[in-house]
Amino acid sequence: MKINIRIPATSANLGAGFDALGLALTYYNYVEMEESDRVDISSADGAEIPTDERNLIYVSAKDLFEVCGKRLDGLRLRQTNAIPMARGLGSSSACIVAGLIGANTLLGSPLTTDDLVDLAAQIEGHPDNTAPALLGGIVTAVFDGRRVHWVKQEVYTKLKFVAIIPDFELKTEDARACLPKEIPHRDAVYNLSRAALFSASLLTGKFENLRTAVHDKLHQPYRMELIPRCREVFDIAYTHGAYGVYISGAGPTVMAIVDEENEFFAGKMRFSLTNAGLSGWSVHEFHIDNEGTKLI
Repeated sequence: MKINIRIPATSANLGAGFDALGLALTYYNYVEMEESDRVDISSADGAEIPTDERNLIYVSAKDLFEVCGKRLDGLRLRQTNAIPMARGLGSSSACIVAGLIGANTLLGSPLTTDDLVDLAAQIEGHPDNTAPALLGGIVTAVFDGRRVHWVKQEVYTKLKFVAIIPDFELKTEDARACLPKEIPHRDAVYNLSRAALFSASLLTGKFENLRTAVHDKLHQPYRMELIPRCREVFDIAYTHGAYGVYISGAGPTVMAIVDEENEFFAGKMRFSLTNAGLSGWSVHEFHIDNEGTKLI
């Protein structure tokens, strides 16, 4: 049995919603999977990936087999990786979700959607990327260490999400290591109010609130120090009419939320970035993916 899987990129945190908010984007990895008596893993697009049992898709598939009391002798995997690695666009979550969805399908779908959301979060450690990758839309999720309590909302807006991606990586462990161990009470209140404002404003069309809603005191001020000229990229995006700008996931990608009618935003960004000596940053326009991971 051969299956083909499409997995969306994701953008997590959305400013103030640290480890709780995320959304899926129309930007995809593809995986061909079938059972085999050995591990046979290859890249269809030349991307460098682990081709042995360390491959995260294989690891996740094996975890699901073990949960179901089954033995996995091997898999044939062929990956097409459009989502760039270590850029804050959910590349690792896409691998985890691909492994779980593929393995669950091979076994006849014994696990429910809730089971898969829980297992993905246990593997990743938090659900802000894995949940929207699985479910699509914008997802609010709380992980209590065992279960994920989640709400998915499909979003149909006149918005586009413009990823401004630098030509360097920022590993998640480094981006987490820079965060403080404790925060002042006022900073927690600051983020809670803005995270709530973000979801409500996005879903009701009060886009003028987004610039305030993406402000954050828990992670972005610290991670900006690891992303050279990040504040300048924010300023350029606001100059060209973005509703809100935030660091996507752990970074270093910067995400701008833009009205669809602002049709020349991407071109203006590229021009301004080049003029500022930031030609290594690429600009890509996406919309929200409401389907999540699917078999094709």
